[in-house]
Amino acid sequence: MAELKRLSESRDLTRIERIGAHSHIRGLGLDSSMEARDASEGMVGQLPARRAAGLILQLIRQGKIAGRAVLLAGQPGTGKTALAMGIAKSLGAETPFASVAASELFSLDLSKTEALTQAFRRAIGVRIKEEAEIIEGEVVEISIDRPLSASGAGSSSAAPSGATAVGKSGRLTLKTTDMETVYELGGKMIEALGKEKVQSGDVIALDKASGKVTKLGRSIGRSRDYDAVGPHTKFVKCPDGELQKRKEVVHCVTLHEIDVINSRTQGFLALFTGDTGEIRAEVREQIDTKVAEWREEGKAEIVPGVLFIDEVHMLDIECFSFLNRALENDMAPILVIATNRGITSIRGTNYRSPHGIPPDFLDRLLIIMTQPYTEDEIRKILDIRCDEEDVEMSADAKVLLTKIGVETSLRYAINLITSAALACQRRKGKVVEMEDISRVYQLFLDVKRSTQYLMGYQSQYMFNEVPGEADGEDAMQS
Repeated sequence: MAELKRLSESRDLTRIERIGAHSHIRGLGLDSSMEARDASEGMVGQLPARRAAGLILQLIRQGKIAGRAVLLAGQPGTGKTALAMGIAKSLGAETPFASVAASELFSLDLSKTEALTQAFRRAIGVRIKEEAEIIEGEVVEISIDRPLSASGAGSSSAAPSGATAVGKSGRLTLKTTDMETVYELGGKMIEALGKEKVQSGDVIALDKASGKVTKLGRSIGRSRDYDAVGPHTKFVKCPDGELQKRKEVVHCVTLHEIDVINSRTQGFLALFTGDTGEIRAEVREQIDTKVAEWREEGKAEIVPGVLFIDEVHMLDIECFSFLNRALENDMAPILVIATNRGITSIRGTNYRSPHGIPPDFLDRLLIIMTQPYTEDEIRKILDIRCDEEDVEMSADAKVLLTKIGVETSLRYAINLITSAALACQRRKGKVVEMEDISRVYQLFLDVKRSTQYLMGYQSQYMFNEVPGEADGEDAMQS
């Protein structure tokens, strides 16, 4: 039994890390003068595109201009999604960033325009400010008076954590550098203090309206009470001034979250279920009116974020018409779209246009082009991916892998890294060598070799469409 328990504990302690295609991206790799470095924050090459993305980043941070749209256009595997990820990482947690693939809009239960509206409102943040009365000080003593029914009356210097606090009363002594006050405690407050494991010497903050208890840390004056403390113990100064203070609390939510809370009977729980459904236009109008009132009163401010739509060529003419109108709204986010298509048909029409985007919508876009990577840049990207995937590779193997990336594609070369590492483990090696790269290169075909194979054996496949072969099949069926 003890052995099974130890095994389960070791599994709980194991940290599971998922490595994605762009998990190595940390930002845009720009210096203080907004110039792109050759290789920084996971980004390599594409200097003009990254400089342009840096200007877009400044535009987003200013938050003054709404409804701007940016198109990232380039061949497959040239770093368009990486650029968008770099913008998202550079923005930080305060600015909303919503990402959606254009093909998702056609697979949802919602209408296309409703799905786009929800995506737009997910990318618009509202920073709501409110003043709250709080009591902030260092705990001198907690005295709990137990009811007579309990096993013996008495007091304690720490709040009870396990036992129920119903019917109990007590006193809490708090102090600052200037004053000290004793507060009477009820059952709910005793229970809240017990959940936070508040004890003498802690610095806490009490919200008078909600009764929420927040432990800010341990008083520096009590730092010598213990010989050893945990790694998460935080020492703070004893607050100064009065115990009761008015503090400005800021809540950051998106317009979509406000829509869901006000349109569903279960309120904010609908955010977790994901079943938002269609939201009526009347609800959104009322919310927009209320947010506008808060803005005028200084209680809230709008934070325009970023909406990233990948594979934008998959949108049809109705979606583009909707986007044209939506970008004219004064609360529209910055729209970043990406495509790898050239001159192709606009979905839903018979007309052809650059990138499969209508000309009137193209006219609204700031277009950033990405260029194919050079051999040296491919080598640097492969070095970064080897570090990210924790694969040790010899210099000769990296040269061979770089050559494969130049002749085939960067994505294919990146996919071979982990495969080669597994082949290296198979032969009980520690460093990936050329023989491991050659082995996985023979096992897994790239697009060119797969196409050559199909051309050679096309007649043996079903639904053959090679000219000449299909005519023979039709004649045989007739």
